[in-house]
Amino acid sequence: MADENIEEGLADIKPEKGIGGDKSVSRSPILIVLLTLNLLMLGGLGFMQWQLFTKLNEKESIQDVVSADMSAAEGIVKKAFKKDDGILVTLDGFTANLAQGDGPRRFVRLEAVLKFDKKHSQKEFDARKPQIRDTIISILNSKRPKDLLEKQGKEYLKEEIKSSINNFMIDGTVTDVFYVGFQIN
Repeated sequence: MADENIEEGLADIKPEKGIGGDKSVSRSPILIVLLTLNLLMLGGLGFMQWQLFTKLNEKESIQDVVSADMSAAEGIVKKAFKKDDGILVTLDGFTANLAQGDGPRRFVRLEAVLKFDKKHSQKEFDARKPQIRDTIISILNSKRPKDLLEKQGKEYLKEEIKSSINNFMIDGTVTDVFYVGFQIN
C-alpha cells in the first residue's frame, strides 16, 4: 500500500520546464546566437593556426640552407680537386720574417698545399722537401707586408712559388698553389 501511494504521488508531480524537463524546452534566441558566434570564432582561430603551421613548415630552416650551401661547396671542391686532375701535397706551416720597410718588424705565417701533375713522384718530393721549403722561405723573406696584403700580391706570390719549385723538379711540375692559412703580423 505504501508503494501505491508513492507511485500516485510521483504521477502527480509534473516536471518543470527548462533544465532536464520535457522535450518542449524553451530556448533563448540570444543563447543560440552566442553559441553560434563562439563556434565560428573557434573555427576561425583553428584555421589561422593551421595556416601559420603550414607557412612555418614551408620556410627553409637554417640547417636546410647550410646543408644546401655545403653540398654546393663540396661540388665545387670536387671539381677543383679531381683525383685524375693532379696530386695534392700538403706542406708544413711556414713562419718567415718579411722584408723590413719603414716600421716594425713583421712576419708571415703560411700554410699551403701544392698541386702536382700526374707525373709527380712522391720520392722526389720527399728528397726535395728541404729545397722546396728553403725556396718558399727565401721568397717570403724578400716580400714586404704591403706587397702581400693585396690580392694581386698573393696571386703573384703563388706564381713565384710555382715557377721557383718547377725550376728544380724533374718528375712532375707544380700546377697550382693553394693557401690553407695566410696571416701577416
